[in-house]
Amino acid sequence: MTNEPIDLRAVLKTFDELWSPRIAARINDYDVRVTHVAGSYIWHVHETTDEFFLVLEGELSIALRDPDERVVSLTPGTVFVVPRGVYHRPFSDAGADIVVIDPAGTPTTGDTHDTLPDHIRTSTGIPLD
Repeated sequence: MTNEPIDLRAVLKTFDELWSPRIAARINDYDVRVTHVAGSYIWHVHETTDEFFLVLEGELSIALRDPDERVVSLTPGTVFVVPRGVYHRPFSDAGADIVVIDPAGTPTTGDTHDTLPDHIRTSTGIPLD
């Protein structure tokens, strides 16, 4: 990690892959990850940690089962925290660039998840070069 300012938009320009977060920074034991999203992710749950979402560009929706199914929609500059233990499925029809904050080493597909389609890989975030 660097002790210089990090331009998140510049980081996002270094890759095109969807749902493939880059670790832009670390604060204490938490990774600040940025990624491009489009289409639908999978239903998954993080049993022991909340998950923070911030939209930089575009629009992100998150389907939740808490306990009834509902959807929250995020626009640029808005944040939402999915509480630990809540099944959720992020999706974006038009695409978005987002920030996700998780404890370092947290798998992107959670502790339990649906079957992974070809376009989704489990990751704990990819460090910047």
